[in-house]
Amino acid sequence: MKAETHPDYHMITVKMTDGTEYQTRTTWGDEGATMTLDIDPTSHPAWNGGSSRLMDTGGRVSKFKNKYAGLGF
Repeated sequence: MKAETHPDYHMITVKMTDGTEYQTRTTWGDEGATMTLDIDPTSHPAWNGGSSRLMDTGGRVSKFKNKYAGLGF
């Protein structure tokens, strides 16, 4: 391999939405950094059966619904 062509691969802490944390190796951030997740498998409707709802912070979902309201979705 060529020297200095690959990013640094190091350990970070990932903090889930429920407060649990785990260690993983990544190229993201710096050694020892903490990645705080806004959405993870415990809170995303695609993984938990749709019991919770995602926040429509930008109004994109309502804009989509208004745009295609006449199609019968």
